Amino acid sequence: MKPGNTGLTRIIKAGGYSWQGFKAAFRYEAAFRQELLLALILLPLAFWLGENGVDYALLIGSVMLVLIAELVNSAVEAVVDRFGGEMHELSGRAKDIGSAAVFVALANVVIVWACVLIF
Repeated sequence: MKPGNTGLTRIIKAGGYSWQGFKAAFRYEAAFRQELLLALILLPLAFWLGENGVDYALLIGSVMLVLIAELVNSAVEAVVDRFGGEMHELSGRAKDIGSAAVFVALANVVIVWACVLIF
């Protein structure tokens, strides 16, 4: 077992690191700010439009998945940019795949919301 913080101290420090990540994403990533605004609109709407716990879970979960995908995409882009600005096939591929993940998450929102609201 590696040395380090355990128990409550580890949880508190992990929470602090997560908060730093949220702040960095909000400060440096326009797409995250846009998707967060979308979430702030859609999440309350989910409670108004949903009819039961399953509806709420699907509507809210699909929106949260977009934020998760964007955070991971932003992390990948930051790491790629850290290792140099020169063009490289693998760097471009990593960024494109991260972007595709966000696109799939956004498409998932449209599909889930349509299914819940139409059927």
